[in-house]
Amino acid sequence: MWALLLTLATYWRALFYFWWSNGDFIGCPLLKGEVNLAAKIHVYGIWLDLYLWALPHYRAPSYRHDLLANLRNVALPGTGIPLSTFCVAKPVAWVFFLFLYPLAAMAGAVNVARTARGLRGKYAALAAAFHEHLLAPQDWFSYWRLNSRMAAYHQVLTGSPGYAQEDKWTFLREGARLGVPVSPVLEHASIVVKNKNEEGGLGIYFYRNALAGGDWIIQERLENSDFLRQHLLPPGAPLSTLRVITASRGGLTPADPRLGHAPTDEGFSALPVDHIQALSCVFRAGRAGAATDHASILFDVDAETGRVREGSTNAHWYQLGLRSIPRTPWRSRYRTAAHPDAPARPLTGLQIPDMGGIRRLVRRAHFLMLPDVPLVGWDVALTTKGLVLLEVNLSCNFFRGTFQKGPYFQFCRDYLDVLQKL
Repeated sequence: MWALLLTLATYWRALFYFWWSNGDFIGCPLLKGEVNLAAKIHVYGIWLDLYLWALPHYRAPSYRHDLLANLRNVALPGTGIPLSTFCVAKPVAWVFFLFLYPLAAMAGAVNVARTARGLRGKYAALAAAFHEHLLAPQDWFSYWRLNSRMAAYHQVLTGSPGYAQEDKWTFLREGARLGVPVSPVLEHASIVVKNKNEEGGLGIYFYRNALAGGDWIIQERLENSDFLRQHLLPPGAPLSTLRVITASRGGLTPADPRLGHAPTDEGFSALPVDHIQALSCVFRAGRAGAATDHASILFDVDAETGRVREGSTNAHWYQLGLRSIPRTPWRSRYRTAAHPDAPARPLTGLQIPDMGGIRRLVRRAHFLMLPDVPLVGWDVALTTKGLVLLEVNLSCNFFRGTFQKGPYFQFCRDYLDVLQKL
């Protein structure tokens, strides 16, 4: 019992300290040392949710509006309640973080402990799982939220122009200007789309291209490369992408994020290798018959070698409504070596071609396009026309990809230290 109470007290004390001190990350007397770094950053991230609440966001009128938009289809597994429910007002968010989140962490810990043997074993498992779930969760959702908080906090304090590229048209235009291979835009000022059986002016639509001041980005449909179609995807799969996360230390020296190097290929080649690194890679293998790869099987990929590891899914986080509760597991144990739409063809052990070229592509794009933005998620398409960047994601998601957690949290600490001093 004491271990559980100590964990809860540590969480509450750290959260109240950050609130009382207005975000004193450096001077926090709690959760000291490298062993507690992940917990310290996690609780600080929760405080950031409350601190940023009413402040402008780079893709929404406020941080709260961004939470409402992005959490409306996400629920803690087994609850069926959209997390946006707790973002309607700041007092509701406080209640969630102070009481409901610890209760959810305890429920998850009980679910873990029930499989342990013996009373002592069950209690030890309960205490360890409660500590992890409350103070240092390791699920994809918590890492996504931390990345999102870091991005919003960095943008508010620095006003970095790189965040404008969250807008898809701005990204495509800037990429084309800098010679980054982004998905091409058709040059037509507008297009007409009509049903082949259209009569009387019904079923006819006009789209004005963003190139001509319109609201639509009009592009040719790209196709998966021969390698993907022959080895990694089932027939009828949509364009399926790699999500590669890069981390730049450029924001730690905001006056000179490129370390004195020109925004050219020569400048990029002269950059220290560890200044911009690829942290993780996931292949989002789209389902047969789907239009996009948003509902996909997530295959972890070694970001160095390109070797495909096992696949999994985070679909249990997207089950909403009371009817979903009985059939939604607390934890997904789904693991697969093959795509479920082509089960006779294992993917695990295969190798994505030219992983070195993919790493260079995203590192170069990070250097040229937004060198001071800490974390960037790139959607990389391997197409019949070569490697193409579809879009950039600044509230980026690891999608269950593996990465070195120690260096990641040290990277986050370095940024939080610098941002506090601004």
